[in-house]
Amino acid sequence: MAIKTLKSRNKKDLKWPKIIIAVISTIGLVDTGSITLKNWGVLKSLSCPGINNGCEKVLNSPWGTLFENSQFNIPLSLAGVITYSLILGFSIFLSLNIISHKEKLNKLLWWLIFLISCASSVFSILLINIMFFKIKAYCFFCILSAIISISIFIFSMIGAKFESREPMFFRGFIVFLTVLIGGLIWSNNVDPSNAIDISNSSEKVSPAITTLSSPQKVKFAKFLSDNNIKMFSAYWCPHCLDQKKLFGKKAVKELTVIECAKDGKDNQYKLCREKQIEGFPSWEINGEIYSGVKDLNELATITGYEGDSNF
Repeated sequence: MAIKTLKSRNKKDLKWPKIIIAVISTIGLVDTGSITLKNWGVLKSLSCPGINNGCEKVLNSPWGTLFENSQFNIPLSLAGVITYSLILGFSIFLSLNIISHKEKLNKLLWWLIFLISCASSVFSILLINIMFFKIKAYCFFCILSAIISISIFIFSMIGAKFESREPMFFRGFIVFLTVLIGGLIWSNNVDPSNAIDISNSSEKVSPAITTLSSPQKVKFAKFLSDNNIKMFSAYWCPHCLDQKKLFGKKAVKELTVIECAKDGKDNQYKLCREKQIEGFPSWEINGEIYSGVKDLNELATITGYEGDSNF
């Protein structure tokens, strides 16, 4: 009797997992979509719970971008947008009960939700590991996305009611292994600590900047250069590196940076002496010298910048 009851329950189509998956995938879509739009400059500001600009550090890190050139960039969050959009579409279609839960298309959609959420969960856990141990920062949006992915994965196993568990475990393991290996290779390739220094080892130059530049940062850097505002730096100075990281790779190229170290490449040591530069980094703004690392909003205020300052 108990076996018959269990079988009848397994044959019965459960509606609530579909609805829950649709709801949480919508939250995931809003989460990753907001990050993507902020990255592209569509959203002017995005409040992130946390301390020390953790979200900015994570999202602007080398791991925060899938592709970037001089024209545009593809943030990693866009992959999340695509993932949650697919799962949302599948779950809504299943919730409408247009087809019987016994039909092949129904089973196919459940398999897709299961496998996509499995891949997303594995990759999210990998990203959380990178966030805490590589970037060493806290990003609320990233943790939320990981929780959503894992939740969808769990609910997909409940809602799909696979007739046999063996194919589920086997296919899930294949996806797990594939995503894990691919993710580790990708992470290793973008890790700046593994970058090959192609410059001449005898040249005294600053380390390469790998952080991402938003469109607002690039415009601000151009404004500084256009208004003859200079940054005095030294290749060996860690605070100078911190200042450049705030601008990001693309924006730094727009800045006017003066190398003050006497043994630095293309240095202007005499000019730095004439300007009486005593600490690094220093900014020359309207004939006055401002020393120390400056937050971009603070620097915008000092320079009278009237453009978009949601950096």
